[in-house]
Amino acid sequence: MDGKDRGVSTFFIIPLTLFFVGWVLFVALLNGQRDLTILSLLILGISFGAKLWTRMSLSGIKCSSMVDREKVFPGEKLTLRISAENSKFLPVWIQMEIPVDHSLNSSLNEKILTKESSLLWHQRTHFLWELVAQRRGFHQIGPPHILAGDLFAFFSKEKETEGSYHILVYPRLIPLKSFSLPRSDFFGIPGGKSPIQDPTYILGTRDYQHGRPSKYIHWKASARHHRLQEKVFEPTKQEKVLLAVEVGQFRRIKAEEAFEHTLEGVASLAARLDKQGYAVGLVTNGVTAGEGQSSVPVARNPNQLPAILEVLARLKMESKRDIMDILCHGLELSGGISCVYFCYEEDKTITTAEEYFWHRKTPVTFFVYQPRVTSGEEIFKVRPKVHRFDELFF
Repeated sequence: MDGKDRGVSTFFIIPLTLFFVGWVLFVALLNGQRDLTILSLLILGISFGAKLWTRMSLSGIKCSSMVDREKVFPGEKLTLRISAENSKFLPVWIQMEIPVDHSLNSSLNEKILTKESSLLWHQRTHFLWELVAQRRGFHQIGPPHILAGDLFAFFSKEKETEGSYHILVYPRLIPLKSFSLPRSDFFGIPGGKSPIQDPTYILGTRDYQHGRPSKYIHWKASARHHRLQEKVFEPTKQEKVLLAVEVGQFRRIKAEEAFEHTLEGVASLAARLDKQGYAVGLVTNGVTAGEGQSSVPVARNPNQLPAILEVLARLKMESKRDIMDILCHGLELSGGISCVYFCYEEDKTITTAEEYFWHRKTPVTFFVYQPRVTSGEEIFKVRPKVHRFDELFF
């Protein structure tokens, strides 16, 4: 991208001032005033020389940027580093301006990070900023803007460079109370402790044990480790949990704080279940920022929890469609899945969701941020499976 002129308001470049100096030079030449002529020529020479200097300032400027972390939790720090090199013989003044999202504040709470320096011929300098992730979300840093000009900084040219970064800030993980989920499988034992194994789900590998069938040998892993490795399978019916988040209610009521708190609870529950060996998945009807899916199929692998946390980090308080439409037409529930359903308040969607899961023989537990008092048959039918959201926390 070509640089754009960006003048600095100084005495030497104000057009009226230059016009006045030119008029003084003309009068000095007419009257033979040598000292005044030299002074006028000096001022004009500095001004036009700085202008010419600035025109060449951006040529030969090379910049590179990097961040040490692109995925963090709230409160964690990341470092932005930009290197600038002047690969020509002409020294220049340079300034870096980096726009940052309001949720990635530096120690000075700046929204545009700014630092400047002077670069001599073939000199390199580094600019460092330490940022702190303030809240969950999908945030952008950059792209950097370079301002370069003469060493007096009378004039400058601006250029936008490539190299913007997107930072994922996961929801905060908080301690949860112990509670039991309804189990739908007899063999809900994680890992290799299950009495029955499923060859379609590979949990990992281990050293081959004598007497095991040769069909369980993992040949690629054996070649990599230079010794025989066998596959370790998941149980035939491992305990599986689907986490469902209904976003439309939060959007309708504009309950942003409740929405953020709910996502923290969902993320914390997903982390606990993953640690306990559950197969976990996520479905939501919310819109996600950037590129990425809004659902994560139920599975058990090392990348499952990061995938769920990424969806929660990108999730906006905007609904794209009804969650029941997604459950009925966009999601296939295999056998042996339990569901934990999160929403803002109790309404008819809970009854509809309960009927949906009942027909599919899927146990479901509801957590609502704002319960309401019901009466009659509805309280008898829905209330036993509905819990207040704050029951999850100490």
